[in-house]
Amino acid sequence: MSPEPETAVPDPVLTAERAHLARAAECLTEMRAAASAVVDAGVDAWASERLGAARAERLRALAADPGVPPFFGRTDGADETFHIGRRHVRDAAGDPVVIDWRAPMSRPFYQASAADPQGLTRRRRFGFSGGELTGYEDEVLAAGEEKGEFLRAEIERPRSGPMRDIVATIQPEQDDIVRAPLAESVCVQGAPGTGKTAVGLHRAAYLLYTHGGQLARTGVLVVGPNRAFLRYIEQVLPTLGEVDVEQTTVADLTARLPVRAEDPPAVAVLKGDARMAEVLRRALWGEIRKPADDVLVPLAGRRYRVPVERLKRYVDDLRRRGRVDDDQQLLHYAAGRERLMMLLAGDARRQKEEAGGSPTDAETRRAARSAEVRAFCDDVWPARDAAGLLCELWSDPERLARAARGLLDDDEQALLRWTTSPRSVRTAPWTPADAVLADEVAGLIERTPGYGHVVVDEAQDLSPMQCRAVARRLAAGSLTVLGDLAQATSPWSPSDWQETLAGLGRPDAVVRPLTRGYRVPAEVLDFANRLLPLIAPGLPAASAVRRDPGSLRLRPVTTLAGPLTEVVADLAAAPGSVGVVCADEAVAEVAALLQGTGAEVLGDDGEEAPRVAVVPATLAKGLEFDAVVVVDPAAIAAAEPRGLHRLYVVLTRAVGTLVVLHRDDLPGPLVNHPTL
Repeated sequence: MSPEPETAVPDPVLTAERAHLARAAECLTEMRAAASAVVDAGVDAWASERLGAARAERLRALAADPGVPPFFGRTDGADETFHIGRRHVRDAAGDPVVIDWRAPMSRPFYQASAADPQGLTRRRRFGFSGGELTGYEDEVLAAGEEKGEFLRAEIERPRSGPMRDIVATIQPEQDDIVRAPLAESVCVQGAPGTGKTAVGLHRAAYLLYTHGGQLARTGVLVVGPNRAFLRYIEQVLPTLGEVDVEQTTVADLTARLPVRAEDPPAVAVLKGDARMAEVLRRALWGEIRKPADDVLVPLAGRRYRVPVERLKRYVDDLRRRGRVDDDQQLLHYAAGRERLMMLLAGDARRQKEEAGGSPTDAETRRAARSAEVRAFCDDVWPARDAAGLLCELWSDPERLARAARGLLDDDEQALLRWTTSPRSVRTAPWTPADAVLADEVAGLIERTPGYGHVVVDEAQDLSPMQCRAVARRLAAGSLTVLGDLAQATSPWSPSDWQETLAGLGRPDAVVRPLTRGYRVPAEVLDFANRLLPLIAPGLPAASAVRRDPGSLRLRPVTTLAGPLTEVVADLAAAPGSVGVVCADEAVAEVAALLQGTGAEVLGDDGEEAPRVAVVPATLAKGLEFDAVVVVDPAAIAAAEPRGLHRLYVVLTRAVGTLVVLHRDDLPGPLVNHPTL
């Protein structure tokens, strides 16, 4: 049904739904007031602190968003009617006014069809403007009706600013992924515009709702490719009521070093290679030396000699057990040092007990921390830190050669070595790849805290060592991997998902494809898909659910100065966001040409994207704009080894209009396009 005309007789259905909307808003206000009114019983300080934290979390989850109505849909069954919204709303008596979209009883809203009504007689979708309910659309499933005008309007709505949630438009194949069990790790191979990022975020929200107690203890982590991307998605989970999900990048996750330099491409590729994990393991565990003499351990006023042969056995046993403890878990380097200390103290305790003494546990612990035991361990099993070990490894050719023997050849070792040794660890020329390696070493030294569930986006670009960094945060948890092999632009990008999934520690994760594009028009997607035979042969091309004959414009130009300003001004006059994407080295030129138009350069600093943004091609991944202007696609393709993959990314950022301005010839696969 269309929105109600101002002069028409009031629609009784619309009137009733507006009344329910007002009631839901009132009940939500009452729920916030009730949460605010919870008082501290004053039992003890710990209880008061926990109550305060729980109350603050509850208030954040119930925070009002004036642009987000309490519900967006309704399901009518034979006996029950439910309004579906972003969060549960109840009245003073505890009866549901709005059902959370994640609740089991909400699933038919997403899954029901005329062929399979799933117990529904009718599905109703609502249209809103500025928070006001303006119309509704009914699908009488029992009569075989499936309309979808409101659904298409919501999908195609202009999207200035950050990414929105998609709870009102989740499709059945997306819903299947969102509601996959917590124990199941899932890999989503999603073509452009299929909503893979939104699906991953909504899966996190669903799991937090369904397994709140468990995940409240272990946490949920979202890993994105860069800060610009995180800024784009940062409001999705809070609008769904989930405010305590950590969102970060791999660079921030592994920020253990003060990065101040960049590796040459060949060095960065080598440092990201999976072989580096064994090189670092050898370098760390190669620190351990064989004992050379007896040790006198002080215990309860006497000294007890631990002979060198027993010391050798203790050290060898810890190493021979393959760094695995009694529970078959990784024995970390620092834990091995602690165990060695306790073995020496335990040896002295047994000697004292055999002589008739009875040392206490406290005396034994003091013996393990004695100066004599510490001096022995400092010599045989020295304490290490990640930065110091890496610094020594890159500065000492002999040490690197020992650790890399049989793994890296001489030329590769030469790439890793520093030409001059730094004055200190902090002033060393650390690079982003070094930070990932330092994280690996830190994970060998001590256990890295894990999360109950991790969502990693643009995973096709992770290096093997970055995969290991994410895997360390998984612990016993599960994983949602999001990506698109056709958008793979890093030197490590795989041809299939198995290598990446193995590196992430979940080789048995199920790969679920999403190939129906809901946002990108068919004309734009078909144009970009012409690159697929070259960049991802064998990967099925995505298909779009909507066509827009005016969405693609290809325009050859001899100069950018006039045409670029003209096109951007025309696009900016319409509602929505505009992205002007160019090769990174052309950003300054393009920004200068657009001076005075309101365009601003998008940086990787986490700041919100301007409405008209000049976007370096390397930052475009994961972002969407209502209109996109691609400047000189040939330059984008020529800028890096996987330039055609980068161009595919750039060409699929538009959800409304794509304008391609090219001074040079288009890359070969795009030349014979009907639009030309």
